[in-house]
Amino acid sequence: MQQQPNNPLHGKTLEMILNELVAHFGWKELGMRIRINCFNDNPSIKSSLKFLRKTDWARKKVEELYLEIA
Repeated sequence: MQQQPNNPLHGKTLEMILNELVAHFGWKELGMRIRINCFNDNPSIKSSLKFLRKTDWARKKVEELYLEIA
């Protein structure tokens, strides 16, 4: 397994990141910070993960926000 000592997201799954953001901000605040429908309209971890796995720009925004609070 390749080591990535300078990658702060190494070892973090998208689900772990999303759960931490929801715990930290809540869905309402998260939806205001990152304006995507899956955070604002009937949000759930499952639907959000499905969208984020398909949409690179949204995933990047989630990862950037996570790095701000980490």
